[in-house]
Amino acid sequence: MLRPDHHPAAVEVHHPQPLAHPPSPPLAPVQPGRSAVQSIVLPDGQVITGYTPTPTPVPDQPRPAVSRTAVNIALGGIGFGAICGGLTLLTTIIAALTAFITQLITLAAVIFGGWIAVQVFAATGHRDAGTTVNIRKAVIKRNHFHS
Repeated sequence: MLRPDHHPAAVEVHHPQPLAHPPSPPLAPVQPGRSAVQSIVLPDGQVITGYTPTPTPVPDQPRPAVSRTAVNIALGGIGFGAICGGLTLLTTIIAALTAFITQLITLAAVIFGGWIAVQVFAATGHRDAGTTVNIRKAVIKRNHFHS
């Protein structure tokens, strides 16, 4: 926000003018040499001379004491060992459940079998003596049974 007693200075506006390019001369071949100075001919005929930058060697990064591959292999081995322990525990649990179910089935068979034996061999006083059937010598004449 401007103060009322402050007047801005006159502002000059510059409009860019396009440059007229003269026709480009053919490029002058530059001889490769061992000199560090090189010249480049631009399309408008201007020659730029300068030094070629020499690549600066990148200092070797200090290598870690242990390679990443070795660390990954070690971590994989630890994970595999943890899984194997869990699988061993899982097989132990399954074996224990199988033995428990087998014992329950055996116990049920013993109890049920004992109950059946008690029913069959029970010595009660109301036992029916059964029906007595006297079989006599029978005579069969002319397809009729005569007793």
